[in-house]
Amino acid sequence: MQITSVGHAGFHIRTTAGTILCDPWVNPAYFASWVPFPDNTGLDWDAIGDVDFLYVSHLHRDHFDAKNLLEHVNKNATVLLPDYPVPDLRRELEKLGFEKFFETEDSVKHTVTGPGGELEIMIIALRAPADGPIGDSGIVVSDGETTCFNMNDARPVDMELLDQAFGHIDIHLLQYSGAIWYPMVYDIPSRTKANFARQKRQRGMDRARSYIEQVGATWVVPSAGPPVFLDDELRYLNDTEDRFSPENSNIFPDQETFLEQMRINGNSGGILMIPGSVAEVHGKELELTHPVDPATIYGDKAAYIEEMATRLAPVIAAQKATWAYGDGPLLEPLRAKFEPIMAQSDLICDGIGYAVGLVMGDETVVLDFPKRVVRAPVEGEGKYRYGFRIAPELVRTVLRDDEPDWVNTIFLSTRFQTWRIGGYNEFLYTFFKCLTDERIAYADGWFSEAHDDSASVELEGWEIQRRCPHLKADLSRFGVIDGSTLTCNLHGWQWDLESGRCKTSKGHELRSKKLETH
Repeated sequence: MQITSVGHAGFHIRTTAGTILCDPWVNPAYFASWVPFPDNTGLDWDAIGDVDFLYVSHLHRDHFDAKNLLEHVNKNATVLLPDYPVPDLRRELEKLGFEKFFETEDSVKHTVTGPGGELEIMIIALRAPADGPIGDSGIVVSDGETTCFNMNDARPVDMELLDQAFGHIDIHLLQYSGAIWYPMVYDIPSRTKANFARQKRQRGMDRARSYIEQVGATWVVPSAGPPVFLDDELRYLNDTEDRFSPENSNIFPDQETFLEQMRINGNSGGILMIPGSVAEVHGKELELTHPVDPATIYGDKAAYIEEMATRLAPVIAAQKATWAYGDGPLLEPLRAKFEPIMAQSDLICDGIGYAVGLVMGDETVVLDFPKRVVRAPVEGEGKYRYGFRIAPELVRTVLRDDEPDWVNTIFLSTRFQTWRIGGYNEFLYTFFKCLTDERIAYADGWFSEAHDDSASVELEGWEIQRRCPHLKADLSRFGVIDGSTLTCNLHGWQWDLESGRCKTSKGHELRSKKLETH
């Protein structure tokens, strides 16, 4: 098996049976905020796109690059389709001209036939509303000699099924770096923000190492991040100083930083791949070649980014020119967009439980979730418990484009500011991901469905329910107890074990009790 990095979470997998292209991203994403790092614009994308199979893990724009898929990927390729609850991914690929789909069943091994023979594949599809834009996934590919698990930025909860279906994994490709805006856009004191960011940086790498230990692959490739931020106003997000320091509070550690974390913790199987790097993998044997010396990128990372910023400035400017600049109040367009969704989502609106402010330049609009209305502010209303400051042109753009997902556009861009009083509200961000009838119906049903939490596990002197109340991770694997606080390292959520109260978000109580000592 020959695995070529094409940047970020993108890989080209060549086998004797056929070729698979995974998540090919090259064009700036999220309002021109994110750019692949290291630079992959010099690759031969027509050759890369001439494949037998295409796998797009989910609809996040750093995985689903519509322009690249349209212009460079063979439309005769068979799409290996994850088993998602809503068909949005298939619909978007059909719009681009793809017609052949192999519909997989979640976590079931399938045999697909390429021009040179058969491959075994399995796609692990995550279906919770919090997983990507209604779905995230990872793929396992085996050619009979080598087995590759491309987990990209999915967070599966049951790793035992890999061993059951495929046995030993030879090479594991996974995300290790932050990919979300918290806490950088929050209106909190700088010292507090730095402390939260430092915790997030380490927690993300710890979570990745936990997955690596569970999978037990011979080789590990840190991938799916981080992006590089080339716009002047976002350049501070790049991790260029004191990259290996434990005091670093940048939430986007790079590949070299994570490989050092692996070495410190006794794992020497990590390998660095840059766009164009080729790994020839034969079972447990691997030979790696690079297109250039990685030291030309990481030796002076700041200079490399500065050169990229200068060269790609026209591309960034061209994308920004497409934004919807204009005048006129936004209250009525937002009312037309949000109120029909509110009317269909009782559980989510009740879960949010309060009014949320949208500050867009000189205009403030209130999303009054308890009353299911979008309205102007009321005199004396005070500061909203959750609020967002967003440039009007960004809001006009997502309204113009009828975007079903503000998380996958505005929020991932980091081109906004927010504040909150109290904990993170998962219901709120789920609402912003589900701005279609189909999505909101699924999400509201997900939260209303009763989940079995009868199984228990003993951990550090406590008996707790085995499955995390958030997204059902196995707490015997992902749970970490410090005093009377439980942290689920899958997403970093925390509970007070004395009371069972979730310290991260509203609701999501945990069943727990202290075991008696004799």
